[in-house]
Amino acid sequence: MRRGIRESISHLREDFGDEKDHAHESRAVIHRRLDEQTSKIGKLETTVAISGQVDAQLRDQIADLRDQVESNQDAVLPALEEWKCMKALGYGISGLIALAGLTIGGIVAWASDGAVAALRHWLRIN
Repeated sequence: MRRGIRESISHLREDFGDEKDHAHESRAVIHRRLDEQTSKIGKLETTVAISGQVDAQLRDQIADLRDQVESNQDAVLPALEEWKCMKALGYGISGLIALAGLTIGGIVAWASDGAVAALRHWLRIN
């Protein structure tokens, strides 16, 4: 009976030792996973921080560009207005030249009839 008890105790010790080893391995796996998660979270925090800095830098650059575009528009606006005035003046001058051409053409056509009549009269052609 003692031998049976010893074997049972030995068997229990082996089982307990196996359970202890499995528990140790399980804890090691859990700790490894926790370390991996900690590393991933650290990398994620770094990525978020860098992204925030990049966003802030882009916002600053966009604001600078907006200010530069507005100042360029303010600087160019008088030249554009002057160009519009020159363009309107050019249209007016073109219209006057066209009107003068039509007037001169009409006068030449009217005068040509009189000149032909005068030339026929002078040359005595009927």
